[in-house]
Amino acid sequence: MYNNQMKTEQHYGHRGNWLRAAVLGANDGILSTASIIIGVAAASTTREPVILAGVAGLVAGALSMAAGEYVSVSSQGDIEKGDLEREQKELEETPEEELLELAGIYQKRGLTKELAFEVAKQLTAHNALEAHARDELGINEITQVNPLQAALSSGAAFTFGGLLPVLVAFFGNLAKMEYLQYGFAILFLTILGAIAAKVGGSSIKKAVLRITFWGTVAMAITALVGHLFGTSMG
Repeated sequence: MYNNQMKTEQHYGHRGNWLRAAVLGANDGILSTASIIIGVAAASTTREPVILAGVAGLVAGALSMAAGEYVSVSSQGDIEKGDLEREQKELEETPEEELLELAGIYQKRGLTKELAFEVAKQLTAHNALEAHARDELGINEITQVNPLQAALSSGAAFTFGGLLPVLVAFFGNLAKMEYLQYGFAILFLTILGAIAAKVGGSSIKKAVLRITFWGTVAMAITALVGHLFGTSMG
């Protein structure tokens, strides 16, 4: 009867790496591509330059996002690898000190001195490096980075996000393009925030408010700069 009452818990921490890259990529794709299209549409009377600028911005942005994410995450991975190598060396050279250090970590988390030492001793016997990586360095199978996964997620998400404003540029009224881009960008960001919150198991309301607020701020600043430059050039 006890087993039947047990609940299956859902945790979403393992989705953190690719979800962060995907949300960032899609968000950047929507905002940057929409901003480019708005700027070109304000100075153009035909649709072709607007679409060309949008597609060019989409391609360049996706490649830049993927490359930047790969380099950034690879650098983080190098740091983690270096920490693990140093920790392994310390375990080989000063095992007693490392055992006491691990026990001290558990003691600070609330275990008695005797129990902390016993836990540290058993975990060290099982896998010393794993124990120190997890509890001293904060590295585990969930937090460990994957550069290729992050790059592909980010690049693909940017492409998807950037494609939405381009479609608006294809089919929207050219005379009202600026307003259409603003309106649809907010709509796309709202949907993106809701999906990200659903996948990540967080509050949909908070995610939507956060992503739409900062998206609106970003587009408002972009529009202000565009109008200032337009005025000064005129």
